[in-house]
Amino acid sequence: MRQSSMCITLVAGPNCELESFALRSALEYYGAKVHMHWVGRPNDLVSVLSGENREETDYLILSFHGEDGKFILPELGQEVYEKNEPRSCYFGPEEVRAYADLQGVHVLATGCTLGDKELAEAFRQCKSSSYIAPGDYIDGNATLIFVLTFIYELMTNAKSQEAAFQKAASIDKETSLFQLF
Repeated sequence: MRQSSMCITLVAGPNCELESFALRSALEYYGAKVHMHWVGRPNDLVSVLSGENREETDYLILSFHGEDGKFILPELGQEVYEKNEPRSCYFGPEEVRAYADLQGVHVLATGCTLGDKELAEAFRQCKSSSYIAPGDYIDGNATLIFVLTFIYELMTNAKSQEAAFQKAASIDKETSLFQLF
């Protein structure tokens, strides 16, 4: 089977280093070109979502923890935030709508509850081609195997996004928590 080339932007949120390292290693092994971004403050995420600090990409993978349909960001002291930077350790639908410009980009978020309908709608309103994320609290190992299976099916088996999603989501009860919007 012939592997197709794919460009992936991988954004690592706080305390997601191991997941991000594992994803990057496997995705590069598959033959994908991976652009890595580490989030130390909210503006790091904003710059990628807005396109200011994002190469041309097929898939934007947001490796973050999530809670109640919001991304968990580093918590900073109020005096540390930059002008016009979101001042919260949560980044939800309102912030996505305010900062994201995702024309033609497929977005895959790995964190718990990031498949929240309102958050998914915010990404779609910002012109993402699709949005994939778990709708509930999910085991980290299931997240890893879902993403690796999904991208493998796209790249190696030339499956459509829907077929690759169905294959990855069908592995077990945990991977079935992922939703495609």
